[in-house]
Amino acid sequence: MPARKTEGGGNRSAITVCVILATLMQALDTTIANVALPYMQGSVSATQDQIDWVLTSYIVAAAIMTPPTGFLAGRFGLKRLFLVAVTGFTVASMLCGMAQSLPQIVLFRILQGAFGAALVPLSQSVLLNINPPERQGSAMAMWGVAVMAGPILGPVLGGWLTENYTWRYVFYINVPIGIICFLGMKTFLPDTASNASEKLDWFGFGTLSLGVGAAQIMLDRGEELDWFGSGEIIIEAIIAASAFYLFLIHTFTAKKPFVRPALFRDRNFTAGTLFVFVVGLTYYASLALQPPYLQDLMNYPIVTAGLVLGPRGIGTMGVMLIVGRLIGRVDTRLLLGLGLGLTASAFYAMTGWTPDVSQSTIISVGVIQGIGLGFLFVPLSTATLATLSPEQRTEGAGLYSLSRNIGSSVGISVVNALLTRNTQINHAEIAQHVTAVNRAFESPAVTQFWNPLTAAGRAALDAMITQQAQIIAYIDDYKLLMIATLAVFPLLIVFKKTSGGADHTLAME
Repeated sequence: MPARKTEGGGNRSAITVCVILATLMQALDTTIANVALPYMQGSVSATQDQIDWVLTSYIVAAAIMTPPTGFLAGRFGLKRLFLVAVTGFTVASMLCGMAQSLPQIVLFRILQGAFGAALVPLSQSVLLNINPPERQGSAMAMWGVAVMAGPILGPVLGGWLTENYTWRYVFYINVPIGIICFLGMKTFLPDTASNASEKLDWFGFGTLSLGVGAAQIMLDRGEELDWFGSGEIIIEAIIAASAFYLFLIHTFTAKKPFVRPALFRDRNFTAGTLFVFVVGLTYYASLALQPPYLQDLMNYPIVTAGLVLGPRGIGTMGVMLIVGRLIGRVDTRLLLGLGLGLTASAFYAMTGWTPDVSQSTIISVGVIQGIGLGFLFVPLSTATLATLSPEQRTEGAGLYSLSRNIGSSVGISVVNALLTRNTQINHAEIAQHVTAVNRAFESPAVTQFWNPLTAAGRAALDAMITQQAQIIAYIDDYKLLMIATLAVFPLLIVFKKTSGGADHTLAME
């Protein structure tokens, strides 16, 4: 197919629409499944920590497959890779919707994450390629709005689809979008050159992928299998440790390793990579905690839960538009400090929540958390990449994205493992004080509902104790997220002052 010119507004507009749809499709899938998790859990008979594999499997697969995107685009051509990524993501989405068991959903989510990983960096590349320098800024701004619209629309759209149809439609909705993207790209996107001599450090990529994958499986299954009391967990820990050891040795001895150690000589990059790991951990962990809290403990309908969670993204989007103008005029470290402070204050407010908390409080705290994230995303990527040389920034942006995604998956696994464990511990502690001779049971108002001498009363009493134990476990999780956020403050000292001239759009997603 001959290359088509993109100077004309028609082709450029068509390609831009397709690119933004592809980005929106991928961004939606980071949050659209969250509110539907309790429905999926019942449908496939999964436990609370098992159903979170639906989230972590997608994030880990995307994390592993993001860094090789540059190599694959050079080796096979940008257009061909884009078409394969859209096709794979669309088919995997359809398979997720058709899945009949938890292993099937997790497998297809891994495929979805692996194909979807390339969509964001490829979308950025296409937009920069088809627009002249004077139009690139506005093109990337439109793209940024699509990136941030995903987390806003995800909970609302996911809740509406699940309520009115079934949870399977949170995946089926990608199919028509994917078909439109594929046909538009096939028709309008010019062919790009490929380089068969392009090489990837497969050993480094393989050992890093194996290490990340084994560590994630260990974290996901540890609570269920009693951690190191299980042979499986011990084997996964050994595989992860061995893979990371080989990766590190290879990184420092190979001529052209998958990850160049020289990148980490830049203190901004090193501090930013650690910083974004914690940001990913705290933000996505709280996203995974709140839908079951609203639906299971507060008995919110799924649509209401989605609408209550949506304003958080509006706060993020609004602040990002403002922060973009402040970079270069205000010290980046001040913006980051403000973002951390707002995020920590939101988690502090959550530690006081009970199922009686008002809807307006949930929304306002969510907006504060979203605003805090807005003050972190763009300034952090700017500070992290600003001091790297231009030829290092693409590789640096890939590692930055990898760190954020790994932080996200680790955070989701850790808070849910702690939620399960602390619920059991709290249940046992509360139950010690619930005996048939407790004077509280002398009250007719109490024994009417929770009579320990009848089977129905004991069942109701156990359900009430479990609910109280869960509330305390959620509070403990929010305390942990608050402490993790505050622990990042010392890294602000490490950052050198930057002029804000880096191409921060590389690392927004």
